[in-house]
Amino acid sequence: MMARATDENDDGPEETGPERTCIATRTRHPVDDLIRFVAAPDGTVVPDLKRNLPGRGVWVSATRDAVAEAIRKKAFSRGLKAQVQADGALPALVESLLAKQAREAISLANKAGLVVSGFDKVEAAIGRGPVHVVIHASDAAADGVRKLSQAVKRRFGESVAAEMTLRGLNFEELGLALGRSHVIHAALLDGPASRLCVARLRALERYRTGKTDRDIPDDPGHEDGKPLGQS
Repeated sequence: MMARATDENDDGPEETGPERTCIATRTRHPVDDLIRFVAAPDGTVVPDLKRNLPGRGVWVSATRDAVAEAIRKKAFSRGLKAQVQADGALPALVESLLAKQAREAISLANKAGLVVSGFDKVEAAIGRGPVHVVIHASDAAADGVRKLSQAVKRRFGESVAAEMTLRGLNFEELGLALGRSHVIHAALLDGPASRLCVARLRALERYRTGKTDRDIPDDPGHEDGKPLGQS
């Protein structure tokens, strides 16, 4: 008889619930702060980023360290109630899938005309508004980040500057998303594709840095329901 699902696992994607327990840390989180994993037919553990794969699933905090800890503790076999394979390549696989989602979201926003790139163009966009968020490559030089942050503070106020900054992708990944080489700074303008883009970038940044959405305001591009840069 199949064991009954607990709050650390589920019997299918329809049983996500508002919160789940991470099998690595044993702490409860909203499902948006977790990654669902299932067992493939060959017994390997695979990430279910869209939370729609059939079968029993388990939940891990959406950070690289937590995924690695779940492997170290052999928590996947325990949670999935089966002998499954979760090797050291799994954290990198999750990261590559999250990075791909972020690149695709930026590419779609770019095709919609919602992205400008290059220091001078980003600085000009901040001055004009409305800017949803400013995207810096994770390996951008501190001086350029500081200067654009100062521009954001002057335009929107100091309290907003941190909310408007995302750094999920490195310069090569950002360039790949925009179809050019070595993009260091970009601005995401307000538009229908902006929210998905921000969500994807946050998920990647959270996975790589360990920060959760509890550390970041829900909507950095808006204040009182209006796009930043509009009064």
